Amino acid sequence: MDKMRDVAVLVGSLSKDSINRKVANALAEVAPAGLTLSIIEIGHLPIYDRDGDGNPPAPWTAFRERIRAADAVLFVTPEHNRSVPAALKNAVDIGSRPYGKSVWSGKPGAVVSASPGGIGGFGANHHLRQSLVFLNVATMAQPEAYIGGADKLFDANGKLANDGTRIFLHGFMQAYDAWITANAKS
Repeated sequence: MDKMRDVAVLVGSLSKDSINRKVANALAEVAPAGLTLSIIEIGHLPIYDRDGDGNPPAPWTAFRERIRAADAVLFVTPEHNRSVPAALKNAVDIGSRPYGKSVWSGKPGAVVSASPGGIGGFGANHHLRQSLVFLNVATMAQPEAYIGGADKLFDANGKLANDGTRIFLHGFMQAYDAWITANAKS
């Protein structure tokens, strides 16, 4: 049997009824058997300030250790003003510091954006990809995942109710599994 891969999932939305959390849960449901997806909470993280690098708050340390231990990272984000939400950017910054000790470097990654709007968070998806390039995250280029009209894809229990989207997400996760395997650290 192939090695199980631990995928840390960061959801950009902190909303209790987050569309993006529903998407992250749907991705976990359709993921290949070799992947274990775990949502890593980011809403409790204190705002990054380099003055904390010498004596980091405990939540920063725990977050960094959890990401460092993961085999891969998956970002699921809404779009706020054509960019990522502040909580997600803060988590990215916390993981990238102190300088030279980034927990992101070399991790296979992927980005999914979801929005009620028609372009599915395209701006946030690409803005995040810019940061991931700098952080040396091996980010999967294809297939791209912009989930538009996402507020209409789930039932009252938060379960994915759209078969076309399920098929797309399944294919995305198959490709991501192959990407992780091809880009995994030994």
